[in-house]
Amino acid sequence: MVDSQYYLPNDVGISALDCSEAFRLLSPREKMYAHYLSRAAWYGGLAVLLQTSPESANIFVLLQRIFRKQTPAQLEKDATAAGLSSEEYQAFLVYAAGLYANMGNYKSFGDTKFIPNLPKYKLEALVKASQAFQEQPTEMKALWDSCSCLIYSLEKRQKQLGLGDKGITTYFSGNCSLEDAELAQKFLDSKKLSAYNTRLFKRENGGKACYEVRLASAEQKDCVVDGECQSCCGSFNFEDKEFSVKRGDYSPLMEKVASNLQQAQAFAANENQRKMLEEYQRSFTLGSIEAHKEGSRYWIKDKSPIVESYIGFIESYRDPFGSRGEFEGFVAIVNKAMSERFANLVSSAEVLLPELPWPQDFEKDTFLKPDFTSLDVLTFAGSGIPAGINIPNYDDIRQSEGFKNVSLGNVLAVAYATQKEKLTFLEEDDKDMFIQWKGPSFDVQVGLHELLGHGSGKLFVQDDNGEFNFDQTKVINPESKQLVSSWYHGSETWDSKFTTIASSYEECRAECVGLYLCLNKQVLSIFGNEGQQADDVIYVNWLSMVRGGLLGLEFYTPESQSWRQAHMQARFVILRVLLEVGEGLVGLKEVTGQDGKPDIRITLDRSKISTVGKDAIHRFLCKLQVFKSTADVAGGRALYEGYSTVSDGGSHDFLRLRETVLLRKEARKMFVQANTKIKGDSVELVEYEGTAAGLIRSFTERFEEDAELLEADLLELNKRDATCWC
Repeated sequence: MVDSQYYLPNDVGISALDCSEAFRLLSPREKMYAHYLSRAAWYGGLAVLLQTSPESANIFVLLQRIFRKQTPAQLEKDATAAGLSSEEYQAFLVYAAGLYANMGNYKSFGDTKFIPNLPKYKLEALVKASQAFQEQPTEMKALWDSCSCLIYSLEKRQKQLGLGDKGITTYFSGNCSLEDAELAQKFLDSKKLSAYNTRLFKRENGGKACYEVRLASAEQKDCVVDGECQSCCGSFNFEDKEFSVKRGDYSPLMEKVASNLQQAQAFAANENQRKMLEEYQRSFTLGSIEAHKEGSRYWIKDKSPIVESYIGFIESYRDPFGSRGEFEGFVAIVNKAMSERFANLVSSAEVLLPELPWPQDFEKDTFLKPDFTSLDVLTFAGSGIPAGINIPNYDDIRQSEGFKNVSLGNVLAVAYATQKEKLTFLEEDDKDMFIQWKGPSFDVQVGLHELLGHGSGKLFVQDDNGEFNFDQTKVINPESKQLVSSWYHGSETWDSKFTTIASSYEECRAECVGLYLCLNKQVLSIFGNEGQQADDVIYVNWLSMVRGGLLGLEFYTPESQSWRQAHMQARFVILRVLLEVGEGLVGLKEVTGQDGKPDIRITLDRSKISTVGKDAIHRFLCKLQVFKSTADVAGGRALYEGYSTVSDGGSHDFLRLRETVLLRKEARKMFVQANTKIKGDSVELVEYEGTAAGLIRSFTERFEEDAELLEADLLELNKRDATCWC
């Protein structure tokens, strides 16, 4: 079989996300509101299949058709008759669960492809033995033939997501290069169009390159949107290239999203929620990011709702260029006890922000106190579920109008629970302490990362009218000791300037803020940590970051010298910074494990965290912020890419360490989410067991009422663009 990196083990962790008690406490009206928001999120989440790989949508439909006819338990008899062992059938269930959990056949965390851990001929025998195949042999054979080769292909370019020869992407047609992405970004900037909800398709016309920018929308016709003086759609000449902007990407899915948002409006708790949903509906109908931004403004004003949600093309981690957002939608219910601690952190923010290591001029003029709540997730549709979120991602809104932070409590409760025997690379003396304090330390880190990490720092901007948001005659760059000499112009944003490194760089900045401010006793006290317990929480938080940096090596691809996961690259960079400072703060020792295979032991001198460690993070964090504030792309890239380098030179052979990390890696957990269904006048919660079979059932029951139409739409959308990926 192939390298274990490319399949999911049969014993992969699968946990049910429990939100039953939180859901039970909702009023009937709140349950209806949550139901329709969840439906909007799940339908929109299917767009991720089309955003991930050319084959993902077809594999999804193949699995849905098989499991709609037979439950995993019923199908097992056919699998046995077709010659599959129980281990091979379990491998098939795990693969199916993985495809559903990641909304595609590439890992949402790491962007590597995963394939079934059973021979292709065995999987084909199972497909042909299924009831779905027996009833519709022609259609099922065509479906299998359309994706079977790509299901198993591990050709170099198909091993990971990427642009051009670095990997697979469906954000760009297969003939697009980094230069095409840069040109398209310039074009979009010139039209004041956001890339968030777009894809780019390139074709040749008489030897001349022509580009189609496609907006995600239910509406397929060109028309003027309210608030626009003219339509953004049409044909344009830019730098001697032809560009056309069209609506209608993922049209049937966006129609479902808009329709369910409209139904949710009837159950909104207040005017802000109604206006928010109205603008979101307009955004998904017409492909307008401006409407989504307007909806986000109402969302920020909707303080402390019982049912919290956000939906749209949000995070740009998986666009190889770093500008296009992947669809996600979440619906969650407030956990009041934990939210109180986060509210106390917000109240302390104005005292804590001046502690950060950059000059006052580099901090926002006023701290816009956000909502910060702990939520139990009911629905999280997309490619994966994070532990915390700071949104919206629109720089102009975050800088001057505000944002919200959420920590996903029921995700944290199961995602980071670790068994001692699976805890790699730590000294035996550290393992019990790590297990005891990992949860509490992560609560502190998530709170600081989201609120004071992503929520801090100013971008220096000169707007289209020539106005500056800082005094360019007085503000000194602390690195150069000269006047600030660079800034953002007009519609330029952090993502559009820093592109390929923007996501990881920003995650690194937020992680550093968490490490730096967790040393503050006031912060620890807010989370109920005093005395020796507070010291242990600090130690475990720093130890966890160092270990995370080492584990990050799994997400580096030596062949393309590229990182596949923003957060893990960020943690590796921090590890490099802490190793570089020396003085015995952090050590990585290569040893032989009890099994006779290579192993690694991490050491962290806890007596030096608040001195040597703090000073190192202080210096590095200041540089990160200064380059970000001043739009110094060259300086920021040199710093960040320097620390991101993985080589076999220097004091540590990171390429050899990577082999050991891969040897001892543990698969990331998958989550099973509940469904909501309307029964009469009420909404009921349908829960599933935390197994591969439970995860599969949750998806086959999620789209029961319009399954055939939905599957036909997905196949048609995929077929329309099939020739674009070659």
